[in-house]
Amino acid sequence: MSKHITSAISQAFGKFANKEFATPIQNFINSSYVSLMGLDMSEFHAPQTYHSLNALFTRKLREDRVFSLDSEDFISPCDSLVSECGVLESEYALQIKGMRYSSDALLGEHFSSEEKAMVHDGTFINFYLSPRDYHRYHMPTNLKVLRAVHIPGKFYPVNLPSLKKRLNLFVENERVVLLCETSNQKRFYMVLVSALNVGVMQVAFEPRIKTDVDALQSVAYDYENLHCNKGDDFGCFEMGSTIVILAQKGMLELDVKAGENVKYAQSIAKLR
Repeated sequence: MSKHITSAISQAFGKFANKEFATPIQNFINSSYVSLMGLDMSEFHAPQTYHSLNALFTRKLREDRVFSLDSEDFISPCDSLVSECGVLESEYALQIKGMRYSSDALLGEHFSSEEKAMVHDGTFINFYLSPRDYHRYHMPTNLKVLRAVHIPGKFYPVNLPSLKKRLNLFVENERVVLLCETSNQKRFYMVLVSALNVGVMQVAFEPRIKTDVDALQSVAYDYENLHCNKGDDFGCFEMGSTIVILAQKGMLELDVKAGENVKYAQSIAKLR
């Protein structure tokens, strides 16, 4: 895969976002971004405490949010808009109303036909994180990560206007696919999707995954005993982007609808 213009743009923006300017300039940049995007900083440190724009993007909560410890409660992994959700038709999920994408194509080449078919007719949720949202992502339930796959790609915007006009947007963009297993042996995929100016997707438990670095081939990492707890912070987008969850049939009973805004720690489904 040759380098796409969206990759060059994202890399250039990343250099700017990571640069630490002189304190007065950095304070101006941070406060301007907070004001322009309408960030709610009530759960975070003051904007002037962040030494780069990227540090502001990837800010952590001052105190973790309270979430249900009931094993049946599946929580939102992030602050976002649910752009679409529902039941897959065979292998197809909605990108947005009227436009479908193939879950098989989204998952890529490092999963067998049987592993891909596991989510056919299952449940999907698309979470869109806007530039104003908290950009870190968390585990939605107690689980084991069985495999992580980094798939290089493009960096098209994933906002609502882009979702409506570009077919197979999620499939074309760079992504990290996690195959997960719940404590009652149900399986689902959590897919981190890149976007314009969001070349870097951090995965805390797998430092070998380096996104937005002109990688040419997808790479898979398998795990024997990688356990994570509900609510664990396992990384972040550097700017807003999208998370897709694909769950096997009968695993999730959704308590959320397309068009709803959700918060990390909010219960959004029941595990069955």
